[in-house]
Amino acid sequence: MSDSEAALARTVLIYGPLSRRDLGVKLGLSPASLTRLAKPLVERGLLVELEEVADGTVGRPSRPLDIAPNLGSFVGVKITGDLVIAVATDIRAEQIAAGEWPIADTSPEAVLALVDRAVRELDVPNLVAVGVSLGGVVHDGVAVRASFLEWDDVDVATDLGARLGVPVSVENDVVALAEAERWFGAGRGLSGFAVITIGAGVGYGLVVDNEVIRTPDATAGTGAHIPLDPFGPICSEGHRGCAQALLTSGSITAQASAALARPVGYDEILRLAEDGHPAVSAIVGSAADALGRLIALATNLSLQSTVVLSGEGVSLLTIVHDRVLAAAAAGRDPHANPIDLIVDGSGFRAWARGAAAVAIQSTMDRMRSRRQ
Repeated sequence: MSDSEAALARTVLIYGPLSRRDLGVKLGLSPASLTRLAKPLVERGLLVELEEVADGTVGRPSRPLDIAPNLGSFVGVKITGDLVIAVATDIRAEQIAAGEWPIADTSPEAVLALVDRAVRELDVPNLVAVGVSLGGVVHDGVAVRASFLEWDDVDVATDLGARLGVPVSVENDVVALAEAERWFGAGRGLSGFAVITIGAGVGYGLVVDNEVIRTPDATAGTGAHIPLDPFGPICSEGHRGCAQALLTSGSITAQASAALARPVGYDEILRLAEDGHPAVSAIVGSAADALGRLIALATNLSLQSTVVLSGEGVSLLTIVHDRVLAAAAAGRDPHANPIDLIVDGSGFRAWARGAAAVAIQSTMDRMRSRRQ
């Protein structure tokens, strides 16, 4: 597949079905060039022509192009410190099936065996590829460092590829989530946006000029240690008032448990805050202000006014949405574009879907490399 054919297939995958006229506009191609590129893709069964529809132009009705529906299934897996979350999808990362498997043993052998089991138990037809995402530094399919699992230099792609018999892609979880939002989610059609995740950790990703930024620091968790409150609590690395210290579910529950002199969970904290409990409301309010400051910093420094907020901790927004937006606005120049905050509330399954998106992207890249 040539680069031009790959660009056509990718555009139809992300935005389709599309008329030839709309495809020509998006790709800057003449009708003749578009027909020439599309023909071999249709003949190979990658694209299909739909029924004729009138597109509002003079002449014969158009036959929109779409990605073929029978190109197989994909599985995305998110590995946390205590769960394997797997989502089976079609080629557009739309969920077909999903499940969760608790991790009893965090050794690489045990966890990868559990991932193998999870993929097989989903039992999806025509499995094409698998994607895996996890927190930490990932390089060429190797989990170089995954602190939640206490892993160093684990070759996840090779091990799982041998077990499952299909290509396996491995990516940092925030990078994978940003890729899913860029191709199939809230960021589709946007040239740039920031991704912020809150939950067990705090993540930060960035898309600029339609590309996810990939640098060594992009997977190092640096966004978690951005200072937000000089009087805030101290994180595990000794930073006072950083994003990790103020916004992780562990930090919020630890503060509330100390204030209430009893163990308390994240969901109960939100209920108590909603009911106006003074001590808990103060803790949640501080987290809201910190999240607003983090959003403002992300937009100011990236020059992107759209932020996608995700992660298992975003239920915080149900209590303090307006306060977060007020804090974010206070950190922006009044002449800057208003912040467009998009909340993805699908929790851990958003992370797993991100891993599936990476598997789909890798599959498209492999098709491009096999020139025909």
